[in-house]
Amino acid sequence: MRGLYLITPDDDDRDRLLERVAAVLPARPALLQYRNKRASGERRRDEARAIKALCDAVGVPLVVNDDWRLALEIGAAGAHLGEDDGDLSEARRAAPGLLLGVSCYDDLSRARAMAEAGADYLAFGAFFPTRTKATTRRATPALLREAAALGRPRVAIGGIRADNAPTLLAAGADLLAVVGAVFDAPDPLAEARRFTALFEATAAHAEAG
Repeated sequence: MRGLYLITPDDDDRDRLLERVAAVLPARPALLQYRNKRASGERRRDEARAIKALCDAVGVPLVVNDDWRLALEIGAAGAHLGEDDGDLSEARRAAPGLLLGVSCYDDLSRARAMAEAGADYLAFGAFFPTRTKATTRRATPALLREAAALGRPRVAIGGIRADNAPTLLAAGADLLAVVGAVFDAPDPLAEARRFTALFEATAAHAEAG
């Protein structure tokens, strides 16, 4: 796994949310996460199914935030779990084929434990100030370097923009998780492609080196 990891924005208008997601999928992000903290029950199920259909049409894997059971129910590729979203070991036993990612914040020891429990990727952050969610935990590029020893793809999240992303890529981030920098941009598709181009440039530089 390597590339842009798009996360859906908060939007109380279902149709507008689907339009916003559909507009950026031509950038072919490595993953797209459905995240809606304000919805519950049937609304979450409905939105997740609709977004999965959009992702399936272009071959982008869908990850469901917080709820591995919903991910399993709708046939999503995976689920992302924070520290209050249930036991990773239980999810791994119940859904061995599901891609399971976890939030590790600024905690390398948590990342180590989650890797041992079967996490498929480890997310760290916030790296920069962010308006998407309240956070008091700040990660550093050095943490990404240290986490390389755990042998799992490393996700960087939190206030990431195209102009500050190169620092994280240089530190070893495999995926850049982004919400506002893309969805709040004047041209979300163009901004998503800027991120994709960063990964292409990094890969070309590595090959040249």
